[in-house]
Amino acid sequence: MKFINKLIRDEAGATAIEYGLIAALIAVAAIVAMQNMGKNLQNTFNTASTKLDCAKTTSC
Repeated sequence: MKFINKLIRDEAGATAIEYGLIAALIAVAAIVAMQNMGKNLQNTFNTASTKLDCAKTTSC
């Protein structure tokens, strides 16, 4: 019975779970930010490529 009471009062596992949830939230935020940055970077390179093609052919 003492063992079960000790397990109920132990909060070390709860702290580890909280840190895990915080790490997961930070990871999700980083993924979303990098996806948006990737889309913007792709648009920038597509614009540059289009302008270079236009300058090369001089028929835009």
